[in-house]
Amino acid sequence: MASPRLGGDYRLAKAIVHVVDQKPCPAIRHTERDTLYGKIKRSPHAHARIIRINAEKALALPGVRAVATSVDFPEIRPEEAFVGEGPMNFRDLSRNVMARGKALYEGHAVAAVAAVSPAIAAEALDLIEVEYEVLPHVIDVEEAMAPHAPLLHDDLFTTGVDPKPDKPSNIAKEVTFSKGDAAAGFRQADVIVERRYTTKPVHQAYIEPHACVVSTASDGQVQIWASSQGQFMIRAYCAKLLGIDMANIRVMPAEIGGGFGGKTLIYLEPVALVLSRKTGRPVKIVMTREEVFRATGPTSGGVIEVKLGANRDGTIVAADLVLKYQAGAFPGSPVQPGCMCAFAMYDLPNVHIIGYDVVSNRPKVAAYRAPGAPISSFGVESCLDELARELGMDPLVLREKNAAREGTKAVHGPTWTNIGYLDTLAAAKAHPNYQIPLGPNQGRGIACGFWFNVGGESSAQVHVNEDGSVSVASGSPDIGGSRASMAMMAAETLGIPVERVKPIVADTASIGFTHVTGGSRVTFATGMATVQATEKVIDQLKQRAGMIWDISPEAVDWRDGCAYPAGPNAGSFDPLPLAEIGSRPPALAGRLAPRCRSMRKEPGRLSRHMFAMSKSIRKPDM
Repeated sequence: MASPRLGGDYRLAKAIVHVVDQKPCPAIRHTERDTLYGKIKRSPHAHARIIRINAEKALALPGVRAVATSVDFPEIRPEEAFVGEGPMNFRDLSRNVMARGKALYEGHAVAAVAAVSPAIAAEALDLIEVEYEVLPHVIDVEEAMAPHAPLLHDDLFTTGVDPKPDKPSNIAKEVTFSKGDAAAGFRQADVIVERRYTTKPVHQAYIEPHACVVSTASDGQVQIWASSQGQFMIRAYCAKLLGIDMANIRVMPAEIGGGFGGKTLIYLEPVALVLSRKTGRPVKIVMTREEVFRATGPTSGGVIEVKLGANRDGTIVAADLVLKYQAGAFPGSPVQPGCMCAFAMYDLPNVHIIGYDVVSNRPKVAAYRAPGAPISSFGVESCLDELARELGMDPLVLREKNAAREGTKAVHGPTWTNIGYLDTLAAAKAHPNYQIPLGPNQGRGIACGFWFNVGGESSAQVHVNEDGSVSVASGSPDIGGSRASMAMMAAETLGIPVERVKPIVADTASIGFTHVTGGSRVTFATGMATVQATEKVIDQLKQRAGMIWDISPEAVDWRDGCAYPAGPNAGSFDPLPLAEIGSRPPALAGRLAPRCRSMRKEPGRLSRHMFAMSKSIRKPDM
């Protein structure tokens, strides 16, 4: 039987409330009349120096309560961000949220206003005067790499090369992977195919635009309601960008109307927070669809140059790959995972890969479904098809012949174990659709790809309620059904129907730190934390059953949602169902509310698991 999607019913009933739909700030003492509405003024130029901003006319407009510019944001030193799905520097993040000194792309935020209505806020934007010195711009990745291209940052020097360059450029990073001797391999090849492919930036196009509500209290406590792929990411970024202790920020994860990796960055929350601090009132900002496309991250556009050399029997003896990825206005394209995934499915003796992370006058890129991998795979798989055509081979057979197997060492380092690529190809080959004859104007194609799930911390809590129902709280925003997965894992571990389990996504004050929802990690990592917490619940249930029966907990078994004596020597007792144990007074053994935190490092580095578990003696706020 298909498992129900927990939460699906109220989605369909339209009872769900997204941040976009929220009116008065929930859970705080403000009415809709108290809430201010924020709007952001954006640069009309792709590259321009900001000479002067004059907001006097906007501030004089009745109904306007505050204006914010870069002067309201502290200077941030370059420092690597420690949360989020892709690489990010805190200084770059701050300057992306609000332009400082230069506007680096058309749509870059240069000022913001808070007013009593959206209409007044929009009118005030037109009254903010910005004087620009328009500069030459560059949006093509290869043009941006040219020696005399317009320079976005005069302090950006290419990393990953030795010796370190003495001149700045738009090439932020160079990534190289090698295995064997590619040049020697090509000399041995009977057939060489060399091709160049290009892709364009593609936006994630989530249905719900970016939106947030921020309220700042007189004591400095901040509450944020936002739709994102990580409430802890929002807390960390806002704290760092504005110099606030994390303990003073509480982020409530709103229901998310689509993310696909594009909501692992922040754009509005720090701006709304600045405006709320200035006014002492809640501030709500919602992007328009136009703003989403102008100012938020698509995936990279890129250039993929592939060269493959093979013997007549189809054995690939050499491969060379060059990736040039657009990062947008600030460094951080997914070129490194693109390099790592490109040939990961194949057992190749001689490989050379080089990737370039290149800034240009476009919005900063964001993750998008296996970030970086589809771009490089598009080039490699297309070239493989052309090689198969040159060799007169079935494209699937060519892939089978060169497939990664148990023990294959990938070019980026790891040795594969338990890899199922050959099984996947065999299943495709045996499928009826691969065998049926093609009619006129019909074709059949095959392409393969690879992705790894990333590491990161996850936290979960499992509570048994007095009536035997179970609450599961985790820190992972649900963008694809993960709440149902957590409920199913807890239910299976406890041996109860999944309908008896209610999963929620908790806020930053109610659950331990949890990494963003991204990188294909949540079902594995947060699921592991949920299972571990549920196992601790079972330990407590067995302890409580042992106290009821006056026997040792070691003499109690748990199966099918009930406690049983472990054997005849343990005594003859009727099974104790979960609901009956849960209804006993809490003083008997404490609340049944274990917590669990799972920490897993990235593959290829440290792969041990660490768990920190504690027994809760009170029921935390939900």
